[in-house]
Amino acid sequence: MTTKLHISLDVSQFDESVKFYSTLFDTTPTKVKPGYAKFDLDNPAVVLTLGQDKSGKKITGPNHMGVRVDSLEKVVAAKDRLEAAGYKTADEMGVTCCYAVQDKIWATDPSGYRWEVYIFKGDAEQYVSSQRTPAAEAAGVDCLCCDTCSDTPANEAGVKEEATCACSK
Repeated sequence: MTTKLHISLDVSQFDESVKFYSTLFDTTPTKVKPGYAKFDLDNPAVVLTLGQDKSGKKITGPNHMGVRVDSLEKVVAAKDRLEAAGYKTADEMGVTCCYAVQDKIWATDPSGYRWEVYIFKGDAEQYVSSQRTPAAEAAGVDCLCCDTCSDTPANEAGVKEEATCACSK
């Protein structure tokens, strides 16, 4: 599996957004679930996911970004690099999130953009697992990708303290 950029967008008009990105990339999504679509493209090398925003915001945008890698060693190497440079990370190993089983770490850039580095282990039929990871438990969310659904500020690890979102629905 090749390394790919990952972008997750919250969208207010889900069906129209799926149509737009299908047209833009001249392909259909590789996965479609209620309120969720994934485009796993080779050219451009990107994994774009769309999630239906139910907060009622008029303007939506990036939920998080990420880099999909092909081994757990590369996930751990990214964690080590980030922590050595003074950035905090959060682990979610063996997590089911966004209809996929993954091992991942999270970090937040200086502007507040959240990034994950992850390995895709397989598809899942549920959006999130019933068992929360310790990092998600500490943040009070079902999975860390969900923590931007609230307008509360992020803590120093980049996780919002009082999050509610599609993962909890």
